[in-house]
Amino acid sequence: MENNSNSMTHATHSATLADVLERILDKGVVIAGDIKIKLVDIELLTIQIRLLICSVDKAKEMGIDWWMTNSYLSSAANEQVENQELDVLRARIAHLEQDLARQPAAPS
Repeated sequence: MENNSNSMTHATHSATLADVLERILDKGVVIAGDIKIKLVDIELLTIQIRLLICSVDKAKEMGIDWWMTNSYLSSAANEQVENQELDVLRARIAHLEQDLARQPAAPS
């Protein structure tokens, strides 16, 4: 059998998409880039882009858990915000009731 120089070489080990995705989520991938716009050596705009792709477990392991306290992403955080608002309103009502109790009664 002749070895044709125009033939394609195939890898002996191939990974499926699921394997690649599992590895990315398990280990994590960081993509970073900077965009700078200059005009005559004067920097007009700088955009820094940092992207981290990993699993939730890996993010928590790295100390990243901002979605847990964001009221738009977490129902528990949303309940916490609502409870804080209710506590503030209750305190204001109690303060108003105390002020009313201190005022002298109007003559009838």
